[in-house]
Amino acid sequence: VQLQASGGGLAQAGGSLRLSCAASGRIFSSYAIGWFRQAPGKEREFVSSISWNGGSTYYADSAKGRFTISRDSAKNMVHLQMDTLKPEDTAIYYCTATRFSGMALKPYDYDYWGQGTLVTVSS
Repeated sequence: VQLQASGGGLAQAGGSLRLSCAASGRIFSSYAIGWFRQAPGKEREFVSSISWNGGSTYYADSAKGRFTISRDSAKNMVHLQMDTLKPEDTAIYYCTATRFSGMALKPYDYDYWGQGTLVTVSS
């Protein structure tokens, strides 16, 4: 398994969740890692990404100021700390990897996908 997402669950509006993405060593050392989400009936959308060395991070407008992406090099993991959650954050969240070095916002920019983890935010 190249990527494995975890950490989803049920949270109340205003609460927090931390998603984690475990990556294989080969992926973690040279790929940017991103998070996308897909709500029922909606297209998959970009949430956040971090460059292969952690030097650059990108956020969708909906995530700015509330979500924080980070890399844990010791464990080959990427975390997405989600605070001040809103019901509209409810979706399946996917971690993904790309060799593209810039800001990659589209699903087709990414090469590998994890299985997804469900986040449900109640009002």
